[in-house]
Amino acid sequence: MDRVALSVVSVNISEKKGIVKSPVDFIDLDSRGISGDAHAGNWHRQVSLLGEESMKRFSDRAGREISYGEFAENITTRGLELSETSPLDRLVSDTVELEITQIGKKCHGSTCAILKEVGDCVMPKEGIFARVVRGGRLKQGDSLEYRPRGFRFLVVTLSDRASRGEYEDKSGPAISRILHEHFDFRRRGIVVENHVIPDDEHKLRDILDRSMKGDYDFIITTGSTGVGNRDICPDVVKPMLSREIPGIMELIRVKYGADKPNALLSRGVAGLMGSSFIYTLPGSVKAVNEYMGEILKTMEHLAYMLHGIDSH
Repeated sequence: MDRVALSVVSVNISEKKGIVKSPVDFIDLDSRGISGDAHAGNWHRQVSLLGEESMKRFSDRAGREISYGEFAENITTRGLELSETSPLDRLVSDTVELEITQIGKKCHGSTCAILKEVGDCVMPKEGIFARVVRGGRLKQGDSLEYRPRGFRFLVVTLSDRASRGEYEDKSGPAISRILHEHFDFRRRGIVVENHVIPDDEHKLRDILDRSMKGDYDFIITTGSTGVGNRDICPDVVKPMLSREIPGIMELIRVKYGADKPNALLSRGVAGLMGSSFIYTLPGSVKAVNEYMGEILKTMEHLAYMLHGIDSH
């Protein structure tokens, strides 16, 4: 999704949670959220937002006009379907900057004053939540620029033959294709950078050292995970990890090794290296498909955890 300009049509606060909010002339945002609002605090749902587009659809279903703040949203906007945004995207004005942390939420049900008064609640599916990155004052008529947060990937193929041009690298392009298919469906932009290097520990360490300065969210290597003399990838990567995440690789080895014991022989590792997550995959396209099928299930959740977002 591209950058989009939104209009702030109302700003609203309440002193208690779970009740409708009242429009005010302006709101002041700081590191805890909105001054004077019940949702302020040191957590990831400091500010709630709802699009006027969602309110109009609900108003048509309800047969009556819905007032700003009636769904307990702090900021009512116009110009973007907010439910199509993603956590880590940002909303920026001249005075404030918000980071989206959650799309929708569980309704309080019979204890929800909004549900009692309105008869339904749009927030569980179409409202979003954010935390304050840069505080300031926001008021009706201000503009917010939606800035989507893409992921940046580094894909490294380790192969002596492919690096010499004797063999076509197929596993690296397979990873790129899988990533694009997955994130295109989820409406999150990505950039994938591919490299092919020999099974050389010095070249691998060099490219990983340089990646520390490249703001990559994820690094995926393919090849050099076996037990041969030239299979050096796990031995280089593991000492560079600040936190290992063993479960994902253990699951994959057990899942596929139950039918094909050779799958148990991969020494692939996964973990956090600096501010990037890294996965070391075997070198075959078949293995890439199997590993990526499991890795993608938790990839975004890991990114949210790293940025302090509780998306359970």
